[in-house]
Amino acid sequence: MSADLSRLGWLDALRGIAALVVVFDHSSYAFMAEFRRELMPEFNTGRYGIMVFFLVSGYIIPASLERRGCVRTFWIGRVFRMYPLWVAAVTAVLVLHLTGIAEIRADLGRRSLAAVAVAHVTLLQELLGTPNLLLVLWTLSYEMAFYLLVVALFTVGVHQRSAAVAVTLAVLAAVSGTAGVVLPVSALSGAVGTGPLVAVASMAMVVAICSASAASPVLRVFGGVLGGVLALVLAPFNGTVPVWEGLVILAVMFLGTAVHRAEHGQSTWRYAACTVVVVVACAVGSAYGYGDGSHFTRRGWIVAFLLAVVTFGVGLALRRRRVPCWLTGLGTISYSVYLVHPVLLAVTDGTIGRWRRDNPVLEVAFFAMLLPLCMLTYRYIEAPSQTWGRKLARRAWPP
Repeated sequence: MSADLSRLGWLDALRGIAALVVVFDHSSYAFMAEFRRELMPEFNTGRYGIMVFFLVSGYIIPASLERRGCVRTFWIGRVFRMYPLWVAAVTAVLVLHLTGIAEIRADLGRRSLAAVAVAHVTLLQELLGTPNLLLVLWTLSYEMAFYLLVVALFTVGVHQRSAAVAVTLAVLAAVSGTAGVVLPVSALSGAVGTGPLVAVASMAMVVAICSASAASPVLRVFGGVLGGVLALVLAPFNGTVPVWEGLVILAVMFLGTAVHRAEHGQSTWRYAACTVVVVVACAVGSAYGYGDGSHFTRRGWIVAFLLAVVTFGVGLALRRRRVPCWLTGLGTISYSVYLVHPVLLAVTDGTIGRWRRDNPVLEVAFFAMLLPLCMLTYRYIEAPSQTWGRKLARRAWPP
């Protein structure tokens, strides 16, 4: 194992842990429903897992862009990292639906199939008022929004100010949460229509990515700013989560970036620690202030959020320790685990169904089927596509 890979083993470990928790969160609906009902008010396992994922993404993604120093190669890497398995998972669930083996739970209503398809291709479907064909895809929309913001900051030369961005987003979240700002789900889509918004946003995204990848400095700045504005409009105001949580998600990712900068001497640990305090305080304050009428729901979210931050902190503190191979291996296939498990759940729902009483044996059996399957999808889909992406990125000349 190379020094670099060993040094990042703690991130793989965190991904692996987060993936397992998310799988449990979703599979417990089917096999551990009674236990889930007791646990969720105290600890929202789904939010815990995705917050750990977001912290890890925030830590590593901007570093990836800055290491390359090239927006074009950054987007090539992201496309070949995310899309091949995404295509396989979405295709699988569509085939299962058409053959009657499983059922797509997304309620498409009267939405145009073309709009739904285009929204999914952008990965922004969660922020464009269209249902997710796979529920877990909603987090990829926030990942994409984060990528657009990271590129925007890079193209205008202020990417070093990650901590300031995290604090600003967190404060805005606190203001919106404590002020009780409540918008309808997919508010912008409801105002202008899903089809028009998908058309405008998808064109803006293509223009933004192409322009930011161009050789002209003016076009790069234009493309970066356009993408950043698109993300800042959609993430808080057109998702299915409250405004404050959409802002917290973005703040959490930039918090991960601020920690990375402190570790690599681009900032101070004191500055990073202050950022952590502000983001955590604002996130908790937002959840408390949000008038959802359910103290226990808020408590479950807050506990999950705090434990995610603590988990990331423990991983960071132990980053120089040797990480067990099985844990880094689990992290390596974590993207497969994340995208494949809802497909397998759709199959089990359509065959053996959901159980009213807890059945730990079936829960364990589900994991026992899932993990070998994900090893195969990683080996035959993820790994080759990442290799192709790296080869293409090497051929892409810097702008």
